[in-house]
Amino acid sequence: MITMDNIIREGHPTLRKRAEKLTFPLSEENQKLAHDLMEFLENSQDEKIAEKYHLRAGVGLAAPQVDRSIRMTAVLVPGAEGEDPIFKHVLVNPTIVSESVQKAALAEGEGCLSVDRDVPGYVPRADRIKLRWFDLDGNEHVQRLKDYPAIVVQHEIDHLNGILFFDHVNKDNPFSVPEGTLILE
Repeated sequence: MITMDNIIREGHPTLRKRAEKLTFPLSEENQKLAHDLMEFLENSQDEKIAEKYHLRAGVGLAAPQVDRSIRMTAVLVPGAEGEDPIFKHVLVNPTIVSESVQKAALAEGEGCLSVDRDVPGYVPRADRIKLRWFDLDGNEHVQRLKDYPAIVVQHEIDHLNGILFFDHVNKDNPFSVPEGTLILE
């Protein structure tokens, strides 16, 4: 089981490397990692389990964050109370096929399980994306995402490219964004 102790923090060189593409069939080790990444997200979103194991809640966890420089990430965007998740997948070799010109940013900014500090500022990203990824069996999927799920996936793909969310924050004026950017509450 992955805990906060397994998650590397900013400053660790793996977080700044471009992760390696995976080939199929996935090794047993990578199949287990996929399971463990998603299990962490499920546990971190369960109040009782999160409290017991001191987990910070997360909606995404990329393999580089547990010091495995491979192109795999788990994403779990919960639905409304009692509803199915909006987006729940382990993404292998994900790529953004296209993105909207329209930008969006989260009103409260972004956080990261690998960053133990608040970084104020808006993180402008594409509001809509067309995502291509492979599942654990090597099946290709293409899906359009918008708003919060699109932002989460872009954050996770950044991890696979050695980019951290605060790299997108305007250094001189953290709360400035390109004109017309949607601020999502």
